[in-house]
Amino acid sequence: MDIIGLDLHKRESQLAIKAEDGTIAERRIVTSRERFTAVLGGRPRARILLEASTESEWVARHLESFGHEVIVADPNYAPMYANRSRRTKTDKRDARTLLDACETNAYRPAHRLSEARRHVRAELAVRDALVRTRTRYIALAKALVRRDGLRVPTSASSWVPTRIAALDLSPALATELTPLFAVYAPLNEQIAAADRRLAVGAAADPIVARLATAPEIGPVTASAFVATIDDITRFGSAHQLEAYLGVVPSERSSGEKRQLGRITKAGNGRMRWLLVEAAWRILRSKSPETAALRAWALAIARRRGKRIAAVALARRLAGVLYAMWRDGVPYDAQRIRPLAVTVHERAG
Repeated sequence: MDIIGLDLHKRESQLAIKAEDGTIAERRIVTSRERFTAVLGGRPRARILLEASTESEWVARHLESFGHEVIVADPNYAPMYANRSRRTKTDKRDARTLLDACETNAYRPAHRLSEARRHVRAELAVRDALVRTRTRYIALAKALVRRDGLRVPTSASSWVPTRIAALDLSPALATELTPLFAVYAPLNEQIAAADRRLAVGAAADPIVARLATAPEIGPVTASAFVATIDDITRFGSAHQLEAYLGVVPSERSSGEKRQLGRITKAGNGRMRWLLVEAAWRILRSKSPETAALRAWALAIARRRGKRIAAVALARRLAGVLYAMWRDGVPYDAQRIRPLAVTVHERAG
């Protein structure tokens, strides 16, 4: 069987192909379905290694349709690059490195999301872009209002245009704000439509519906968690999942000295942000269903401050959602154990 290292890029990709007789051929091709079909479509079954990237999934599926064995590798796995030169980096060398790693099995396969989960993640990415755009519009509108010595009363984002319209705006300021408000209503409609689609999908997915029983975990956060993790059996413990999401403290230890730092912020940034937002909502809530988690976090807040407590609670929420998914049970506040006296939390 031929072995192929594929250094994949957006426009052009580099191939290193080792035949059964040991000869190595190198090719540079345009990254397109047509060129992959022309170059690799008619070849005998080969083993192909490429790094996980934005384009990797469609390329892997396309090559698998020709009968090739395709491995999408984790680019963060250092042993895969053992033969890479530190002095010179080229696409040809990278393709050769991937070829060597494929031949010696010196790689760690990346998890490939199912088609359904990939669709949910795309929906969430679109919604996130819409929400961030709305946030920028609101921030700009408030800044323009403050420039004229006015203040916008605190309110939900949907009420900001109404609050601003009620102020004594100068004709010039009203003219400046008109383009923002013209696109604000359609933007809100698209965000609401995205929320409805996610809610329908959440109701149809028993795992998402179960996770949404946790306090302040709505359809968006539950859907994002499931779409990010995809398969809970990938993780042997809650700590492994928390590390994957980047909500565990970084560590620099040597000998008898152990030093913990800020959270690693590895993994999916959107999922981490959603967990932190849910943690803040719990800290501000007065609802009885949040009492157990809120008491746990407030014990940290008294010693370390609310900011660290919020991040620690986000980590705890990730562990709670992991246990709910693994055990197939809804949220149970009685299973939230109180904080131990000697806990050291590092976050931020």
